[in-house]
Amino acid sequence: MIELLGKERRTHYCGELRESDIGDSVCVMGWVQKQRDLGSLIFVDLRDRSGIIQLAFDEESDRTVFDKAFSVRSEFVLSAEGVIRERASKNPNIPTGNIELFVKKLKVLAMSETPPFDIVENSKANEELRLKHRYLDLRRPDLQKKLLFRHKVAKVTRDYFDEQGFIEIETPILIKSTPEGARDYLVPSRIHKGSFYALPQSPQLYKQLSMVAGFDRYMQIARCFRDEDLRADRQPEFTQIDLEMSFVDTDDVLNMVEGYIKRLFNDTLGIEVPLPMPRYTYREVMERFGSDKPDMRFGMEIKDLSDIVANCGFSVFTDAVSNGGSVRGITIKGKADVLTRKEIDKLTDYAKGCGAKGLAWVRNSEQTACSFAKFMTEGEMNALLNTADCGEGDVLLIIADGDNGNVLSQLGQLRTEAANRLNIERTGFSFLWVVEMPFFEYDKESGEWLAMHHPFTSPLDECIPYLDADKGKVRAKAYDLVLNGIELSSGSIRITNPDLQSKIFSLLGLSDEEAKTKFGYLLDAFRFGPPPHGGMGIGLDRLVMQMLGCESLREVVAFPKVQNASELMTSCPAIVPEKALLELGLEIKKEYKYD
Repeated sequence: MIELLGKERRTHYCGELRESDIGDSVCVMGWVQKQRDLGSLIFVDLRDRSGIIQLAFDEESDRTVFDKAFSVRSEFVLSAEGVIRERASKNPNIPTGNIELFVKKLKVLAMSETPPFDIVENSKANEELRLKHRYLDLRRPDLQKKLLFRHKVAKVTRDYFDEQGFIEIETPILIKSTPEGARDYLVPSRIHKGSFYALPQSPQLYKQLSMVAGFDRYMQIARCFRDEDLRADRQPEFTQIDLEMSFVDTDDVLNMVEGYIKRLFNDTLGIEVPLPMPRYTYREVMERFGSDKPDMRFGMEIKDLSDIVANCGFSVFTDAVSNGGSVRGITIKGKADVLTRKEIDKLTDYAKGCGAKGLAWVRNSEQTACSFAKFMTEGEMNALLNTADCGEGDVLLIIADGDNGNVLSQLGQLRTEAANRLNIERTGFSFLWVVEMPFFEYDKESGEWLAMHHPFTSPLDECIPYLDADKGKVRAKAYDLVLNGIELSSGSIRITNPDLQSKIFSLLGLSDEEAKTKFGYLLDAFRFGPPPHGGMGIGLDRLVMQMLGCESLREVVAFPKVQNASELMTSCPAIVPEKALLELGLEIKKEYKYD
């Protein structure tokens, strides 16, 4: 039954035919979505990546063609030649719904077994089953549309940066291991036994070397790899829109990326992104939203209530303030009737799971309820509600702690959780920049100051005197682009002063010898006239996911991994033959433990 393609050539994609094509002879090819046998009439919906066209067979059809149409089943691959005609029973739900192809010649190019799940939009089939047969899952029109959209994003990206004078340079995939916070994927060398390549977590050092080489503006849609635990917005291998620019400061990089985002959203979604995008310092977003990647599509800003309650009768509040911490709250507008005591108790449990010692609250309604009212005077309570902007019908949630950082972080998480549980409306696209990120972060376990970014990030000029005196005051020439509560990108202006770079290495606990071993080639390059430069990397997967409103990266990645970093379709990773290990000088130990 299977026939060769022969001399037939496809003239059109299924979904591109319209009423203007009526009377034309065409040839289409694709997969059978479904076949409908009405006795003297047979209809076949033929599908390709562009859409569906109805194939029609009736009493005027050649008998051989009619019989062949009778035998086809879902997912058979067909070639159909015929004439476009007006459809008697129109379907307004598809672009080709007013026409059909009256088939004069039909070929079965491939047969198909019954698929393990229906190839339909918004499939309810088990995701594990679909990922195991990803090549079938990818036939689903909704998934194909997402990947075609991703292709368009990549094309607009290349076009925009090319027009801005950027040069696309491919950097190596097999590189020297220089961990950037996550674990490297290591690749053993057969020739240099006992030595390893690493897969790049980013093209960071190579793109900086491209600036030293004088290319001035670099970009790459780069594959990156990180051996870390997966989440809905993270994969072990991901794609990054990577860029670097010479002779620039922070504003130059941010303006370039804003122009890109504006062009991208206009060309792909027809959406006008207003510029300039809001810019907030790290300190400001933490104080107002308790997060360095806040979702700005709803309010519930954090209010500092410490001065109001510093001398009240509630020891939970007064102790927090006297110990150098703070008392802060968020107001949920108009939800007093929804946030019952039972629902508040659920939020309390959530806050405790985030590390909070408890959750104080006020439900401001006709019969106001408050978890700490007996400790407050009427004047103190009124002042508290006024400062928190908590009016009638609102609910105020309060956290107190001797560590101000804990209060902000816990309220930031509570803010998002409450918005999710209450289904607070969040529509559209809200961009913002977070700038002046901390250079160091304090690790309570080790008691040491660690770099918040990679060690080539430049501190702000005015913060250099604090490098020795007060590391907590040092801010970096670093910036993040945030969209709807998701970090899309991170970047910085780089250090090019050798003395300052040596100073940073020393502060991070790297000896001169260690720095040379890890980064010697970059430091050597910087001896020969490095231009001032900076850049950033934008997560392409996350960007497309956000643009399309998807819940998981797996919806916009062709062949994704699952939670345990495996690929179900190919059963990867897999055991390799012992001979392959011997060639690499490796041996698998059955029992092992980490120090």
